[in-house]
Amino acid sequence: KTKLLKKATSMLVNEKEEKQRERETTLRERVPPLQLSGLSVQEELHQKIDVVDEERYDISVKVAKNEKETADLNIKITELRGKMKRPALKRVKISADAMLGALLGSRVKESVDFKANLKTVKKEEEKVM
Repeated sequence: KTKLLKKATSMLVNEKEEKQRERETTLRERVPPLQLSGLSVQEELHQKIDVVDEERYDISVKVAKNEKETADLNIKITELRGKMKRPALKRVKISADAMLGALLGSRVKESVDFKANLKTVKKEEEKVM
């Protein structure tokens, strides 16, 4: 009996070793070995990506800060405009001569007769005949 048990355990151990060897050989056949030659290049690229990401983040923070600052300044400008009250303008009565004097300055020395410059319009009765 003991010989059979020893023989069975040794056969089980042999089977396990055989299966392990078969597994390793099939894995070697199916899966190519890793190529570690490009690993250093990949690490350099990751470092560059990290640096660029940090710069991008810094720039986006600066842009957000500037946008917030401009929005705050625009709000202050609108508040200041709202606080200033415009004075109510008074109506000023001015004659035509005084208005021409103000508009044209010293060009007009004599008063201009507007009625003399108007065109004469004939009445309809005169036009019919």
